[in-house]
Amino acid sequence: MRITQGTFSYLPDFTDEQIQAQIQYCLNNNWPIAIEYTDDPHPRNVYWDMYGLPMFDIKDAVAIMQTLSECKATFPQHYIRISGYDRSLGRATTALQFLVQRPDDEPGFYLDRQEVSDRQVRYTIRSHSVTRPRG
Repeated sequence: MRITQGTFSYLPDFTDEQIQAQIQYCLNNNWPIAIEYTDDPHPRNVYWDMYGLPMFDIKDAVAIMQTLSECKATFPQHYIRISGYDRSLGRATTALQFLVQRPDDEPGFYLDRQEVSDRQVRYTIRSHSVTRPRG
Protein backbone atom coordinates (compact mmCIF):
# COMPACT_ATOMS: atom_id res chain seq x y z
CA MET A 1 0.00 0.00 0.00
CA ARG A 2 1.31 3.44 -0.87
CA ILE A 3 0.50 6.13 1.70
CA THR A 4 -0.90 9.25 0.05
CA GLN A 5 -0.52 12.26 2.33
CA GLY A 6 0.40 15.81 1.50
CA THR A 7 1.03 17.54 -1.77
CA PHE A 8 2.34 15.43 -4.68
CA SER A 9 1.49 12.16 -2.91
CA TYR A 10 -0.02 10.59 -6.03
CA LEU A 11 3.12 11.30 -8.07
CA PRO A 12 6.20 9.08 -8.18
CA ASP A 13 8.76 9.79 -5.48
CA PHE A 14 10.81 12.94 -6.12
CA THR A 15 14.48 12.92 -6.96
CA ASP A 16 16.85 15.01 -4.83
CA GLU A 17 16.85 17.71 -7.51
CA GLN A 18 13.05 17.88 -7.47
CA ILE A 19 12.99 18.03 -3.66
CA GLN A 20 15.55 20.82 -3.72
CA ALA A 21 13.45 22.72 -6.29
CA GLN A 22 10.39 22.52 -4.01
CA ILE A 23 12.45 23.66 -1.03
CA GLN A 24 13.72 26.59 -3.08
CA TYR A 25 10.12 27.43 -4.00
CA CYS A 26 9.25 27.58 -0.29
CA LEU A 27 12.28 29.75 0.44
CA ASN A 28 11.40 32.10 -2.45
CA ASN A 29 7.98 32.57 -0.82
CA ASN A 30 9.55 33.17 2.65
CA TRP A 31 8.11 29.93 4.02
CA PRO A 32 10.34 28.43 6.74
CA ILE A 33 11.08 24.73 6.34
CA ALA A 34 10.68 21.93 8.88
CA ILE A 35 11.76 18.31 8.47
CA GLU A 36 9.53 15.78 10.24
CA TYR A 37 9.55 11.98 10.56
CA THR A 38 7.34 9.19 11.90
CA ASP A 39 6.82 5.45 11.76
CA ASP A 40 3.04 5.84 12.13
CA PRO A 41 1.56 7.82 9.23
CA HIS A 42 -2.04 7.48 10.42
CA PRO A 43 -4.14 10.24 8.79
CA ARG A 44 -4.99 11.71 12.20
CA ASN A 45 -1.36 11.70 13.30
CA VAL A 46 -0.61 15.24 12.20
CA TYR A 47 2.08 15.85 14.83
CA TRP A 48 5.16 14.07 13.54
CA ASP A 49 8.52 14.29 15.32
CA MET A 50 10.68 17.18 14.17
CA TYR A 51 14.23 16.59 13.07
CA GLY A 52 15.84 19.58 14.71
CA LEU A 53 14.13 22.92 14.91
CA PRO A 54 12.21 24.65 12.11
CA MET A 55 14.67 26.41 9.84
CA PHE A 56 13.44 30.00 10.11
CA ASP A 57 16.74 31.67 9.23
CA ILE A 58 18.15 29.28 6.63
CA LYS A 59 17.76 30.68 3.11
CA ASP A 60 19.93 28.09 1.33
CA ALA A 61 18.21 25.02 -0.14
CA VAL A 62 21.52 23.13 -0.21
CA ALA A 63 21.89 23.47 3.58
CA ILE A 64 18.35 22.15 4.07
CA MET A 65 19.11 19.24 1.74
CA GLN A 66 22.14 18.41 3.88
CA THR A 67 19.95 18.33 7.00
CA LEU A 68 17.45 16.18 5.11
CA SER A 69 20.15 13.69 4.15
CA GLU A 70 21.21 13.49 7.83
CA CYS A 71 17.59 12.77 8.77
CA LYS A 72 17.35 10.06 6.10
CA ALA A 73 20.54 8.45 7.39
CA THR A 74 19.28 8.57 11.00
CA PHE A 75 15.81 7.21 10.18
CA PRO A 76 16.17 5.01 7.07
CA GLN A 77 12.88 3.13 7.60
CA HIS A 78 10.62 6.04 8.57
CA TYR A 79 8.37 8.39 6.67
CA ILE A 80 10.00 11.79 6.27
CA ARG A 81 8.25 14.91 5.08
CA ILE A 82 9.11 18.51 4.33
CA SER A 83 6.76 21.23 5.57
CA GLY A 84 6.81 24.83 4.44
CA TYR A 85 5.02 27.27 6.77
CA ASP A 86 3.40 30.51 5.67
CA ARG A 87 3.66 32.95 8.57
CA SER A 88 2.28 35.95 6.68
CA LEU A 89 -1.03 35.85 8.58
CA GLY A 90 0.65 35.80 11.99
CA ARG A 91 0.33 32.07 12.52
CA ALA A 92 2.14 29.00 11.24
CA THR A 93 -0.07 27.82 8.40
CA THR A 94 1.13 24.84 6.41
CA ALA A 95 1.55 26.13 2.86
CA LEU A 96 3.25 23.08 1.36
CA GLN A 97 3.89 19.62 2.74
CA PHE A 98 5.15 16.52 0.96
CA LEU A 99 6.75 13.16 1.64
CA VAL A 100 10.41 12.75 0.73
CA GLN A 101 11.02 9.24 2.08
CA ARG A 102 9.01 6.10 2.71
CA PRO A 103 10.05 2.85 4.39
CA ASP A 104 10.79 -0.15 2.18
CA ASP A 105 7.68 -1.90 3.50
CA GLU A 106 4.57 0.23 3.99
CA PRO A 107 2.24 -1.76 6.25
CA GLY A 108 -0.88 0.22 5.32
CA PHE A 109 -4.22 0.43 7.10
CA TYR A 110 -7.41 -1.52 7.48
CA LEU A 111 -10.91 -0.25 7.92
CA ASP A 112 -13.29 -1.37 10.68
CA ARG A 113 -16.94 -0.95 9.77
CA GLN A 114 -19.53 -0.84 12.52
CA GLU A 115 -23.25 -0.67 11.88
CA VAL A 116 -25.17 1.09 14.64
CA SER A 117 -28.77 2.19 15.17
CA ASP A 118 -30.79 4.01 12.52
CA ARG A 119 -28.71 2.63 9.65
CA GLN A 120 -25.67 4.60 10.71
CA VAL A 121 -22.30 3.24 9.76
CA ARG A 122 -19.13 4.16 11.64
CA TYR A 123 -15.65 3.59 10.30
CA THR A 124 -12.39 3.33 12.16
CA ILE A 125 -9.01 3.38 10.45
CA ARG A 126 -6.34 1.24 12.10
CA SER A 127 -2.72 0.98 11.14
CA HIS A 128 -1.35 -2.49 10.45
CA SER A 129 1.81 -1.39 12.26
CA VAL A 130 -0.20 -1.32 15.52
CA THR A 131 -1.28 -4.95 15.24
CA ARG A 132 1.95 -6.14 13.62
CA PRO A 133 4.81 -4.05 15.04
CA ARG A 134 8.20 -4.41 13.45
CA GLY A 135 10.70 -6.66 15.14
